[in-house]
Amino acid sequence: MRAVVYEHFGETPVVRELPDPAPSAAGVVVRVEATGVCRSDAHGWLGHDDGIELPQVPGHELVGRIHEVGPEVTRFQVGDRVTVPFVCACGRCAECRAGNGQVCRDQTQPGFTHWGSFAELVALHDADVNLIPVPDDLEAGAAALLGCRFATAFRGLVHRARIQRGERLLVIGCGGVGLSAVMIGVAVGAEVIAVDVDPAALARASELGAEYTIDSSDLSELDVLDAIHAVSPDGVQVSVEALGRESTLRISLLALAPTGRQVQIGLFASEPTVPLPFVIGQELSLHGSHGMPAHDYAELMAMVASGALRPELLIEHRITLDEAPAALEALASGDRSAGITLVEVS
Repeated sequence: MRAVVYEHFGETPVVRELPDPAPSAAGVVVRVEATGVCRSDAHGWLGHDDGIELPQVPGHELVGRIHEVGPEVTRFQVGDRVTVPFVCACGRCAECRAGNGQVCRDQTQPGFTHWGSFAELVALHDADVNLIPVPDDLEAGAAALLGCRFATAFRGLVHRARIQRGERLLVIGCGGVGLSAVMIGVAVGAEVIAVDVDPAALARASELGAEYTIDSSDLSELDVLDAIHAVSPDGVQVSVEALGRESTLRISLLALAPTGRQVQIGLFASEPTVPLPFVIGQELSLHGSHGMPAHDYAELMAMVASGALRPELLIEHRITLDEAPAALEALASGDRSAGITLVEVS
């Protein structure tokens, strides 16, 4: 198969021939249609995840058709069109038995624990637990994005923070996952305030239904809070930090109304300091979101099928597999292009 591969962290990936993967007994091999370029892929390539073994093929957001099936798989067959959560659960540990496969003790992640989806073929483990059927008429870009950013934002807002119609939602960082949060917030009836340093990203947030946008490029932390309180004097009920910086984490917490809920999605390069006295005094809730188990996808898939959510609108660039290394490098170097890049593999 042709695949994007890197031999050393931070070294330019290359596209070359690699051996085709074989399915594990309970797994499948999927022929990839499309795969997203996610900031997590960049973190992995830069060596921020010490669990990655080299050489590695990045990629974990995908859609495709089953190419080969292991002998223990019972729910799926060759030719089925599927996607998968970026955290693949084992189905056997205590967390999985409790329904929390997204924090499985023995999880696998394509692009991290084994070769990922920047390739013509990708192996996926424990298929009966993790695969999600995808309708033939669903656009490949929409389906591919459901595995990571969109599902992470959806679970964080809908299942963790339990956002309600009419509440005010603050989204800080309007990259792929932040714009996903904007779209989901609008779809459930929240009033969205979007914050970013990039006018193009804010324009996209506005197009997706954000009621207010704040350009924070020349603002101090206090100035950003003042701008938020100018449109929501009593604070917001829910906030999403989708950037992974200590300053924006502080803003997302300090902007909350008493008993507000903060969803942390952005990944940090180093451990941040959290204003815990404010969290305690205001009885705030801080929720992590680490994807969504396959069995919880029904509500999300129904909203996509109905058109209430249209993940494909977040796609800004469609590229080939040969262009994927440059796209990964651009993302890692801080490219702030609005929207998501999709690699169309087949």
